[in-house]
Amino acid sequence: MTERWLDQDAGPIVRPYTVTRGRTRPTGDRFDLLATVVATGPAPPDLPPEHLRVLDACRRPISVAEAASGTGLAVGVVRVLLGDLLDAGLLSVRTPPASVTTPREDLLRDVLSGLRAL
Repeated sequence: MTERWLDQDAGPIVRPYTVTRGRTRPTGDRFDLLATVVATGPAPPDLPPEHLRVLDACRRPISVAEAASGTGLAVGVVRVLLGDLLDAGLLSVRTPPASVTTPREDLLRDVLSGLRAL
């Protein structure tokens, strides 16, 4: 019996680790889901199709989560591919602020009082 990697509804099945060559993490820093990525130049002609798909999704500034959603690839796969693209100098990344502090309660009360006075 010959096993076929085909699903009638989904088409050929490609396992995520095949796309990333077995890697589960990007090189260097991990990509936060809210990090903004943007392509910095044209794609080289030898770029694999999955990398090209991700790079095309990043032609305008986009979050990592949006890039994964737009390409239909798993977030983990997109993170690895983004790491490859970053290493190749094909995109830039802007990370979100490490922490956002909440305003003090007394400041919020002052703002509310000021708004009510209007």
